[in-house]
Amino acid sequence: MADLSKLMEELSELSVLEAAELVKMLEDKWGVSAAAPVAVAAALPGAGAAAVEEEEEKTEFDVVIKDAGPKKIEVIKAIRQLTSLGLKDAKELAETEGAKVMEAVGKDVAKDAKEKLEAAGAVVELL
Repeated sequence: MADLSKLMEELSELSVLEAAELVKMLEDKWGVSAAAPVAVAAALPGAGAAAVEEEEEKTEFDVVIKDAGPKKIEVIKAIRQLTSLGLKDAKELAETEGAKVMEAVGKDVAKDAKEKLEAAGAVVELL
């Protein structure tokens, strides 16, 4: 029987290209097809995790206020329009740097929220 820990160490040292080549060889030998060959490379520690993130398009965004700006009242009003928060909670969000106004929303909703908050004077980031 093969020494699995030694095999794991050797696989951990493969580059992304080498891992993809290994997947291709295994597919040919066993007559199977890997659904996502890059996913195998990403499973290896330190090999290709960034490549997988770049290939997948992000579908959920967090709308984060970096700075409420000089028109805090307008920003509070915009937060209240976008959420179901009361005045006190909206004010706390506007005053808290890095506060998430919306979490895990779609691309269009996030863009719309960012535009409204920026129009009110806030500095906004989509994560």
